[in-house]
Amino acid sequence: MLFPILDAALASTTARSGDWLACKPGCHQCCVGVFPISQFDAENLRAALKAAPADLAAQIRTRVQAARARLTRDFPGNPTTGVLFTEEHHEATFDDFANDEPCPVLDPITGTCDLYAARPVQCRTFGPPLRNEDDGLAVCELCFINAPESEVARCEMDQSWRPLEESLIAATEQRTGLEGPTLIAFALTQPES
Repeated sequence: MLFPILDAALASTTARSGDWLACKPGCHQCCVGVFPISQFDAENLRAALKAAPADLAAQIRTRVQAARARLTRDFPGNPTTGVLFTEEHHEATFDDFANDEPCPVLDPITGTCDLYAARPVQCRTFGPPLRNEDDGLAVCELCFINAPESEVARCEMDQSWRPLEESLIAATEQRTGLEGPTLIAFALTQPES
C-alpha cells in the first residue's frame, strides 16, 4: 500500500524534473556505500528474495554473505541482529563506515537492482529534490547540476506518505521484534518474519 503512493509521488517529481534528473537504469552511484534501511524495508526485501527465481536468489545470497563478512568487524551496531546504532558512539562512526561497499542486491554486470520492485524507500527517493530533517532540499550530486534553487524547489518530491511509512515501520518492528535501522546485507541474512 505504501509503494504505489510513493511511486506516484516519484513519478510526479520525475516528470517535473525532466533532464535535471540524471537517474536511469545502470546509473548506480547511489548503490555504493551503505545506508540505513527500516525493518519494514528489510522485511520487503526478504520476501522479494524468497520469491526470486532460484538462480537469481543464489547469486544475491552469495553477494549478501560476502558483504556481511566484510561489514561485520566494524559494524556500528549489533552484528548478530543487524540492528544499527545500538551504542551511543555508533552514529558518529557510521559516516565513515563502508562508503565503498556496493549494495549486495546490485547486479555487478548490469548496474541494476536485482530486487527493484522491493527496493527500500531510500532507494526509491534518492535523486530528486527531497526535504531533509534540516528543512533543506537534498538531491543526488549527479542531478540538478547548475540548477537554480527555484527549479530545485519546483521539483520537490511530495512526502505526504511519510506518516504511512512510519506506521508500517512501527508495525513491522512490533511483529518482528527487531527495532531500529539495519543494512541490506544484514536484513537479507535474517530469518523470515
